[in-house]
Amino acid sequence: MAEPYVVQSSPHLRAKDTTPRIMVRVIIALLPASLAAVYYFRLRGLVLMAVCIAVCLATEAVFLRARKRPLTPLLDGSAVITGLLLAMTLPPSFPPGFAVIGAVVAIAIGKQAFGGLGHNIFNPALVGRAFLAAAFPVAMTTWLPPVTLKVDIVTFATPLAILKFQGGAAQGILTPLQDLFWGNIGGCVGETSAIALLVGGAYLLLKRTIDWRIPLGSALALGVFSGAFWLADPGRYASPLFHLLAGGFLLGALFMATDMVTSPVTSKGTWVYALGLGLTIGIIRLFSGYPEGVMYGILFMNTFVPLLNHYLRPRILGERAKK
Repeated sequence: MAEPYVVQSSPHLRAKDTTPRIMVRVIIALLPASLAAVYYFRLRGLVLMAVCIAVCLATEAVFLRARKRPLTPLLDGSAVITGLLLAMTLPPSFPPGFAVIGAVVAIAIGKQAFGGLGHNIFNPALVGRAFLAAAFPVAMTTWLPPVTLKVDIVTFATPLAILKFQGGAAQGILTPLQDLFWGNIGGCVGETSAIALLVGGAYLLLKRTIDWRIPLGSALALGVFSGAFWLADPGRYASPLFHLLAGGFLLGALFMATDMVTSPVTSKGTWVYALGLGLTIGIIRLFSGYPEGVMYGILFMNTFVPLLNHYLRPRILGERAKK
């Protein structure tokens, strides 16, 4: 007697990965940068990370309860990552009370307003940061030196601010690349140590948790764009390696732009997304009034993801080519 047919709905191929497993891997990958933040900024960095994570979890619980949904999504780790990433994009001097507002906005507006995880268009952590940048511009641009630098000053310029506002390349006062690599510089809590971010990013790439096209494509676009101007006028513009190591590029390219919900699902779309991201960051850094462009670049490219998914999807087997 022949075996009976089994009829079932798609998907017919299932991956072993689950949302909690993916989120745990991202948290593990962020540990080196988190430890570097505590090392360089001590209690300030630790408090910001703890406050943002706690408030994100609380806000998620409130909105799930208000929507009469079970609280099980609290256990998937997405709110923890949102809080941790938000804290990493804040200056170490940022008041924790203001950070509470940013965490609420990140979850309430950036995530729950769209229907929760999987439905949000923009990266929630960057939505919270964008609100804080508009609401508290002075606090968002006040920097402290890492405790490892024995300097007797109240505020401290970031490497990109030195380049933009002090003519760092022309004056010969650019931050040394070795300081950018190790993190002995001013900047946001989680963006200063390039080596810590690269270690975490390499872990995610080895685990195939993030799409390698996004960090590679954005690095190529930013490197080629900034490199062209550097070759034309090295006395005015910084080298491509400086741009890749400075600011929030590595944090954004490895941990935010690669968000599975807000990045394209097709290969062609991912390349367009990544190259557009690197180009946007380069344009903002070189020609705008802002020293940094990672946040705006990622949010800007997030808006195109639905179009990229629609128009750059592969043709289904048997489907007629569009005329």
